[in-house]
Amino acid sequence: MKNFFSFLCLLFFTASLSSQEGTPKDYLSKDFHKQRRDLLRSKMPKNSVAVVFANPVRNRANDVDYVYHQDPNFYYLTGYREPNAVLVLFAEDQKNENGNSYNEILYVQERNPRAEMWNGRRLGKEGAETKLGFTIAENGIEFIKSKIDFKKFDKVFIDGKFKDDYRNSGGSADIFDLVVSFKKKSGYNPESYLSNVKKYFYRQIKETPIESRANVVGIIKQYQDQYEELKKDKIIQGYINAADEKLAKDMQQKIALAMQPKTNVDIEFFPSQIGAMREIKTKEELKLLTKAIRISAVGQIEVMKAMKPHMSETEVQGIHEFVYKKYGAEYEGYPSIVGAGNNGCILHYIENNKTEVGHDLVLMDLGAEYRGYTADVTRTIPASGKFTPEQKAVYDVVYKAQEAGIKASIVGAKFNAPNAASKVEINKGLFALGIIKSVDEKHNYLPHGVSHYLGLDVHDPGTYGALKANSVITVEPGIYIPEGSPCDKKWWGIAIRIEDDILITEKGPVNLSAEAPRKSDEIEKMMAKPSVLDEFLLPDLDKE
Repeated sequence: MKNFFSFLCLLFFTASLSSQEGTPKDYLSKDFHKQRRDLLRSKMPKNSVAVVFANPVRNRANDVDYVYHQDPNFYYLTGYREPNAVLVLFAEDQKNENGNSYNEILYVQERNPRAEMWNGRRLGKEGAETKLGFTIAENGIEFIKSKIDFKKFDKVFIDGKFKDDYRNSGGSADIFDLVVSFKKKSGYNPESYLSNVKKYFYRQIKETPIESRANVVGIIKQYQDQYEELKKDKIIQGYINAADEKLAKDMQQKIALAMQPKTNVDIEFFPSQIGAMREIKTKEELKLLTKAIRISAVGQIEVMKAMKPHMSETEVQGIHEFVYKKYGAEYEGYPSIVGAGNNGCILHYIENNKTEVGHDLVLMDLGAEYRGYTADVTRTIPASGKFTPEQKAVYDVVYKAQEAGIKASIVGAKFNAPNAASKVEINKGLFALGIIKSVDEKHNYLPHGVSHYLGLDVHDPGTYGALKANSVITVEPGIYIPEGSPCDKKWWGIAIRIEDDILITEKGPVNLSAEAPRKSDEIEKMMAKPSVLDEFLLPDLDKE
């Protein structure tokens, strides 16, 4: 029976490999992922190990799960797109029982013909070795059985604190079991880590001379009501209430001890290093990211041509996402935002349920995800095809602000440079229109920053230091004037954001999403063109 089952598995594996013909072939190469692992390993100190987990499966409702999406860091290092997996990456070569050297192991979910019949093909350990280029891949259960002594390493690096949102699916080696096993083997204890708030104030107390204690005490008292943990911390309260310098110094010494690591499981090194790596894109990454961006720009163009006042926000969203699928994009990079009129003033509006966009402006912030890389492109267009004088006046202010922000996106500039340049133009424009009373007036018409990194995540990690060549950022100024704002009513309900994806190069910024018109007159010209969807009519299902 055992031999028959093995034969069945082999048969299924062979059949599944042959059935993969016709699937996409332009994913990142296995060499790319290996280079990323090697680069991370080169940054790791001696006698250390990194342990990286796949994303858990998320439940939608009852026995239906959301479409699985891999953790971007895990994908970046492995290329593996399935759940229930863990990567163990060693700084130095290890020896197995046979005396053979290795420096990494990928543990994956086991091949299972019955499970694959219902839920799709699995690579298994053989596939992980042949397709992903790992020298050693094992089934997940082997991680649980393994005798890896994590406590012998000076440092065990993980991707931040565990969020403990892993569902136990009942399998013998699901992500829940893998994480539980790691916690037991490593002695991981979330209570060992100081919060960022506590860490900040501990550092202030430790580094401030006793004669300046009153200054730190004053700052802590300002924030105590905002951060309850400051009130509950006995050391901080002892420092505040110390009757003399000797007691205050005693508290400083206790803080120095409290700041010393109580565990070898480090939650800061990995996110910091992987963020710096992901900030700079390789040619292989830029090819995929550029395609995702161009797909999204084409989606904006097709909606401009198809837009009609009778359309719903949902229908507009559907046209964008149809274009994405037409080009073979697997997902949207984030929930699509289509806000008509005042709905556009909600920055992350995703309900998209207004039944008619009417003659409002329609703010459309959407991005295709292609082979893991996501775009982030926003256009704001008049549903009628023509801007009103008020809409055009505000729109042109935002356009001018974006031009300034893009111009400031150069190698060596501070990450905040595009934001600062854009906000100067926003304030000048709002003042010229009489919406604010002076260029220095504080207001909430642009409540967000105008840039973030872009890549495997829509808000990609990075250093947020000086801009570097081959990084990609957004430049997305906006003006949002919700109903009831302290200005003339003629401006109410106008919400505009223009967002483009900018490649930083030594020769200056390159707008990767420039394909989609940005100038107000160019948008109107594009909207006047016929659409292939003009004759796409469906039956009226509400007629009796």
